[in-house]
Amino acid sequence: VQLQASGGGLVQAGGSLRLSCVASGWYAMGWFRQAPGKEREFVAGISWSGGTTYYADSVKGRFTISRDSAKNTVYLQMNSLKPEDTAVYHCAADVDTLNVVRTPGGVDYWGKGTQVTVSS
Repeated sequence: VQLQASGGGLVQAGGSLRLSCVASGWYAMGWFRQAPGKEREFVAGISWSGGTTYYADSVKGRFTISRDSAKNTVYLQMNSLKPEDTAVYHCAADVDTLNVVRTPGGVDYWGKGTQVTVSS
């Protein structure tokens, strides 16, 4: 399983970014993030079918996860970004479930992270 994330960058508070993760197959997918000195945390997840999504409370209403079956790609649209969203964002795959992966312990494969920096 290969996961390739992209789309990070520097943005001002209130701005938007869209992260992409191209996968080598079709899996339940999620986005996690890790800020300096903090543990990796769940951000958003989407089921194998795309019919179920979950979000961390801190991003609900601002972030949207989606997937494109034709491109084997999962997206994370991030709007109204805040400085506290600054972190390295990792896409993740759980090959053992059709549901949403919501904990780091449930992840089978990690993509290389992409840095998101939100300035105040």
